[in-house]
Amino acid sequence: MKLTILFGTEMGTAERAAEAIAEALASDHEAAVRDMSDFDVDDLDLDRPCLIVCSTYGSGELPTGAEPFFAQLDDRLPDLTGLRFAVFGLGDTVYDDTFNRGGEICAERLIRLGATQFGEHARHDASTTTRPQDQAADWARDLPIGTLTPA
Repeated sequence: MKLTILFGTEMGTAERAAEAIAEALASDHEAAVRDMSDFDVDDLDLDRPCLIVCSTYGSGELPTGAEPFFAQLDDRLPDLTGLRFAVFGLGDTVYDDTFNRGGEICAERLIRLGATQFGEHARHDASTTTRPQDQAADWARDLPIGTLTPA
């Protein structure tokens, strides 16, 4: 199955996690890894599952790299009915009140436009010794992508 993997990052960690996801799924799925900062909302394919990899920045906001994509969503308000997506969020429990808020914002905004979330909403914690790439790859292998049918 063809997949789109979109990442929103501030320091590059989400990009590395997105690449690890693509590599983990390469034997069964064709994945296009794209940066949200230069991905046009009109290029979303509702028949292609979308994996969102997003960090949290500042006081629980989207990272700079995700802002252009979500600004387009807000401006255009496309009907995303039929889009299935999963989220791998990155955060740090040191910031307890805003831990992994970036990924949650992504999910909330996509759902508001009609998209459907599937699989576990993963939340990496930078305060652990687990590398984000390792957790992301494990998470991706457990996603029920093979059970999804075209919208």
